[in-house]
Amino acid sequence: MIITDYLRSKRDLTWDYAKQCGVGHGVIRLPEDPAFDICDLSHWQSVYKEFTDFGIKPIVVEPMPNALHDHIKAGDEKRDESIEKVIRMLPIMDRLDIRTICFNFMAHVGWYRTDYNIEERGGALVTGFDADACQDSGMEITQEQLWENYTCFVKAVLPYAERYGIRLALHPDDPPVPRLGKVSRIMISHENIKKAIEIGNSDFLGITMCQACYQMMGEDLFSVIPEMKEKIFFIHFRNATGNKYHFHETFHDNGDIRMGEMLALYKKCGIDVPIRVDHVPTMAGEKENSGYTALGRLYAIGYLKGLLEGLGME
Repeated sequence: MIITDYLRSKRDLTWDYAKQCGVGHGVIRLPEDPAFDICDLSHWQSVYKEFTDFGIKPIVVEPMPNALHDHIKAGDEKRDESIEKVIRMLPIMDRLDIRTICFNFMAHVGWYRTDYNIEERGGALVTGFDADACQDSGMEITQEQLWENYTCFVKAVLPYAERYGIRLALHPDDPPVPRLGKVSRIMISHENIKKAIEIGNSDFLGITMCQACYQMMGEDLFSVIPEMKEKIFFIHFRNATGNKYHFHETFHDNGDIRMGEMLALYKKCGIDVPIRVDHVPTMAGEKENSGYTALGRLYAIGYLKGLLEGLGME
């Protein structure tokens, strides 16, 4: 396994903690400043150099830049222009040897929670979802439109992903429910995600195995992971408790998933891909970035490293 951490494009405390924990590879979020030109190699090189000068090698881009991908998922008037810009990203990623993009297909509403202050162990705060408390965003899209937009996207981009050796890792919907208000969701089950992968029909289209999303779907991880082992390009090491309609995040050692058994399963299946911790608690003294705080990540990275070392995977 390649241990990574999720890092924003401007240095903050998470960069220091990652490096101090021995993390040498980054899952990077590109700048959302309109001045950053996604199609300009020099703009990428500037961001890339900040990471490498710090001692972290970027190997995954996450998410697909929202300024492009939101139009693609919604299928609006900027869809085709945005797809063209994604295609122009790929030779730049090849040049910098960044081989994976983690993308999702949640239109209008991304990962969604109804509560950001649920008390977990010792009073740490975590996020949660209660379908009964879901608010209508006022947006609307059907499953048929989503499948059409998804098909258009992968059919257009995959020939170039194959040419430049860039792997597209599809993340499931979070939460994996059929709709949020009038916004439909499609990446909500193992069968639907298999359908999505089959539509692309490419060695360069696979999945981000977000363990907790699949668990909340009600899927059997011990069946899904072996079945999809050739298509798992990236892992979100995350835990939670509950079901798709009512759940909350947990410390990595305190949810429904037995995390050591997951890593042993990856090892048994020969899965050796980038992995990062995800959705951590807000711990004492922290107030911002629900799910992505620094101290929670520090704890989770140490926990992951310990498990990997115990299994001989580090």
